[in-house]
Amino acid sequence: QVQLVESGGGLVHSGGSLRLSCVASGTVDAMAWYRQAPGEQRELVASITRRGITAYADSVKGRFTVSRDNAKHTMNLQMNSLKPEDTAVYYCNAKHFVHTVEQSGNYDYWGQGTQVTVSP
Repeated sequence: QVQLVESGGGLVHSGGSLRLSCVASGTVDAMAWYRQAPGEQRELVASITRRGITAYADSVKGRFTVSRDNAKHTMNLQMNSLKPEDTAVYYCNAKHFVHTVEQSGNYDYWGQGTQVTVSP
């Protein structure tokens, strides 16, 4: 089983920046950042394939940048020009695809979450 640990959350004023990190305990495939605000559904913020292909939610395009270091099993999210509406718990997600003759399956892993709070 793969474990994911997020870090880097905190309190910042509107317009400020934060950098989130997610470290996986082993090799994973596609990774993504999700966030969930109180009373709202969890939403996809940004995703990145193992080869570095990225995708972003419209609400964060141009402000957030997702990256990864496969050698370190790490994914990062650079968040700039933060807005109060970015306030949420941010979760790291990773998928592991296993397709061999002996074993086959798609595995989905989640971190514990890190709080990001943006004050007006």
